[in-house]
Amino acid sequence: MQREIEMLDALFEYATEGIIVSDSKGVLRMVNPSAERIFGYSNDELNGKSIEVLLPSRYKDKHVVHRDNYIEKPSPRSMGIGRDLYGKRKDGTEILVEISLSPFTTKDGSFIMSFIVDITERKRNESELRIAHESLKQTSEALSSLNTELEEKVRERTDELAEAIQKLAESKQEVMRALEKEIELNELKSRFITTASHEFRTPLGTILSSASLLLRYELPADKDKRKKHIDRIKSSVNNLTEILNDFLSIEKLEEGIVRVKPQIFDLKQLTKEITEDMQTISKNGQTLAWKFSGNTEILLDPQLMKNALINLISNAIKYSPENKNIDVNIEVSKSKVAIEIIDQGIGIPSEDKLHVFERFYRAKNCGNVQGTGLGLNIVKKYIELMNGKISFKSEFGIGTTFFVDIPLS
Repeated sequence: MQREIEMLDALFEYATEGIIVSDSKGVLRMVNPSAERIFGYSNDELNGKSIEVLLPSRYKDKHVVHRDNYIEKPSPRSMGIGRDLYGKRKDGTEILVEISLSPFTTKDGSFIMSFIVDITERKRNESELRIAHESLKQTSEALSSLNTELEEKVRERTDELAEAIQKLAESKQEVMRALEKEIELNELKSRFITTASHEFRTPLGTILSSASLLLRYELPADKDKRKKHIDRIKSSVNNLTEILNDFLSIEKLEEGIVRVKPQIFDLKQLTKEITEDMQTISKNGQTLAWKFSGNTEILLDPQLMKNALINLISNAIKYSPENKNIDVNIEVSKSKVAIEIIDQGIGIPSEDKLHVFERFYRAKNCGNVQGTGLGLNIVKKYIELMNGKISFKSEFGIGTTFFVDIPLS
């Protein structure tokens, strides 16, 4: 029996694990040298102290509750499974520990034997290993990313090479298109000169003739004859002005000088004034009927709107006979401005409808009506600059209706 006691004492004294024995109140009854070394205490310095002296202050209150609960249902087990356990050394430093509990009872009462291992160094090594593993993972990911980037650069260089080859092919096509454009421009210049010389010749001849004849009508009785020739001169001057305006407008559009300048304006007032002004140059017996509905103030380019309307109404007057009505209908909704110009004129032949908006194009039934064939082409460009659309319906010999829709932002 004495030999067994000596062996137990030796096991307690020389065990590499820290061993402490506490009673049911948490008072330390026995502490082996390894436990004293772990917590930084000397011989028997811990005996009689509360076990909470070995814990960081933030855990003390909770530990008392856990200890009391454990005493009620004691069983051999490890403490703090799945989480880190901290102990406090005599100097106040904290260490990480593993603790196993073994309850036992003697004639002196209930006791708990705690086996303690300082795992601070192990945890540090694990942390360093984890950091090294994470660093290795990041390096691997960086290498993978670099490889991906290199592959992407190879693809980009391949695409750039293909694009360069494509551009070479396109540049050849561009040269061909530029050549075609030059030929087209030369043709347009030729048509411009032909049209200008023809269109200017007639009104200039009329002006010269009427001016010469005016000299013959000096008597008061010749008043009506004088008025007739003065009206012919005015009409010819208006025709010349219209031709010049068309040529100037098409030049500005081609050079990109025309810009949209939206502003808030009174569309009702503008269209009313335009209709009234156009009535003064209408033919004998022609009536311009103006109708407006919806909001009066809108945000668009008033000058482009004015130019387009004047051109469309002027066409309706020119291509309609005397004593015929021309309707100008404007409707403004929340989303758009809708315009209709309705005449009872000569109409557009079916074979000409596809070419109406082409530059210098004139329908075969225009006859002696003055015009450059530029007006509708200019109107279409004005409408498109305001993101609008223009269309028409026409019946030969009965009349034409032009529709303009311009969105309101």
